[in-house]
Amino acid sequence: MSDHATSLGTLPTWDLNDLYAGPNDPQLDSDLSECANRSKTFSKRWKDGLTNISAEQLRHAIIEYEAIDEILSRIMSFAGLLHAGDLSDPARGQFMQNMSERATEIASSMVFFELGINNLPEEQISKLISDPALEPYGIWLDQLSRWRAHQLSEDMETFIQEKSSTGRQAWNRLFDETMAEIRFDIHGKSLTNAEALDLLSSPIRNQRRDAGIAIGKTLKNHVRVFAQITNTLAKDKAVEDKWRKYATPISARNLSNQVEDEVVDALVKAVRGSYSQLSHRYYSLKAKWFGGEQLDYFDRNAPLPDTAERIIPWNEAEQTVLDAYNTFSPQLADVARPFFERPWIDAPTRPGKSPGAFAHPTVPSAHPYLLLNYQGKIRDVMTLAHELGHGVHQRLAASQGHFLSNTPLTLAETASVFGEMLTFQKLLREADATTKRSLLAGKTEDMLNTVIRQISMLTFEIKLHDERKQGELSADRICDIWMETQTESLGPALRFDEGYRYFWSYIPHFIHSPFYVYAYAFGDCLVNALYAVYQEGEDGFAQRYLEMLSSGGAKGHKELLAPFGLDASDPGFWTRGLNVIGGFIDQLESMDG
Repeated sequence: MSDHATSLGTLPTWDLNDLYAGPNDPQLDSDLSECANRSKTFSKRWKDGLTNISAEQLRHAIIEYEAIDEILSRIMSFAGLLHAGDLSDPARGQFMQNMSERATEIASSMVFFELGINNLPEEQISKLISDPALEPYGIWLDQLSRWRAHQLSEDMETFIQEKSSTGRQAWNRLFDETMAEIRFDIHGKSLTNAEALDLLSSPIRNQRRDAGIAIGKTLKNHVRVFAQITNTLAKDKAVEDKWRKYATPISARNLSNQVEDEVVDALVKAVRGSYSQLSHRYYSLKAKWFGGEQLDYFDRNAPLPDTAERIIPWNEAEQTVLDAYNTFSPQLADVARPFFERPWIDAPTRPGKSPGAFAHPTVPSAHPYLLLNYQGKIRDVMTLAHELGHGVHQRLAASQGHFLSNTPLTLAETASVFGEMLTFQKLLREADATTKRSLLAGKTEDMLNTVIRQISMLTFEIKLHDERKQGELSADRICDIWMETQTESLGPALRFDEGYRYFWSYIPHFIHSPFYVYAYAFGDCLVNALYAVYQEGEDGFAQRYLEMLSSGGAKGHKELLAPFGLDASDPGFWTRGLNVIGGFIDQLESMDG
């Protein structure tokens, strides 16, 4: 074990036995057979029986449909988490593909159900939703109806679903496994994606520079396959969007996020309009700290020159985050604590493991799992706070049931970013003057990465998808779009080299979840506004906050924010959130003076 790994202490690894004991667990085949039989019975009962269905009958049908879907989701959660643990293991990839194909086949036999409900006359649907027998599922039915204008025929929907495992999902898998196998040669070591990217925030400049150069060079060597994956998925999306009659490439994402186009447009406009006052101003300030007028891109997330960064052991990170949660609400900390007491977190870096971090909700009958690549930096502590926020949110929302526990992406980032803010404020309260400056700079950079960078990446996606309509894009053209949007957002104080042109290719969100990225900016600005209300000391804030998280996907942003006096459709809402970032930069400038 390396000295670095030793200084981190014992890092937790997850145990997936709460889902299944392993790929050969007999319960897997048993559950698949059960779902296959139940889906056949379900189809036989309701395939031609929806026209005159009563509210009580529909309630029982939805309960059965939800139960089958939850079992399939448990299976796919297990397969996905097992694969994420080692993307380079062919056996795990094969297992995930096999599970996906079998689950897809079963789910395809029930495609008729949601389509059939949406094909009922609106008057009949309204009457059913208002019936007390359907009270728990009225929200789900209302959300389902929003897709009515974009659904296709049953044959088409079934065909799309059955082809998914050899279409988009297969390209996603190719991206993941390719990225997992790539190694970056830096200082004689063969590093994974996560390890190489981590060096970009090293306190040693030569390490940052060499990492940046190696990342760019290595990604360039693989850019052909990444460009092909990107082009194929963008075209695939354009074809489906055309058939479903979506106005723009981002329309489907906004619909799934339960957020209006004009709200997203207002967010993007506000953030892009703030570039000069936020990111441009901050990176100009940081360049001066580093002794020049410009800052090399590999120094963008570097610790400040006078920062003595230490390795933070896992047990200290755990205690820091739990204490921050507990100060806000002991109940919140109680919900978070089992993640550390039980094997629900996979923290170490290792070859083949999925890079980055995520929280997977699995299913309400189980519990979430967190994946991290913990390396002992302040940013890793903040990532822990972030993913733990997701996990807490998912546990609280589980009470809504399988269909309504999943929160729209725009609101799913609320608890994660709020958890980060609680942890940051705790660290700030306990810091001395030198450390406080470093913490403020780090938090400012995290917020710029969350808001400015994510909206610049959204702008990249929009331009890419728009241009893809005219034909396949060369790797060079994709790189050009990347540089256009990066230089616009980061400003004249950043200096780039040729290698940075290829940095778009490692970002998984572009592949797995087109247009996902604005959810981070939405969540950060929302939390900034929410935290301002909390600081005003309103009675009962913590309880209202927990109630909001417990709502899961049962409420939209207007209804959830109303108890706090906030409205995301108000043009001033986004400015209020962005002003928090500006305030941090003001503080840093005053310290500089």
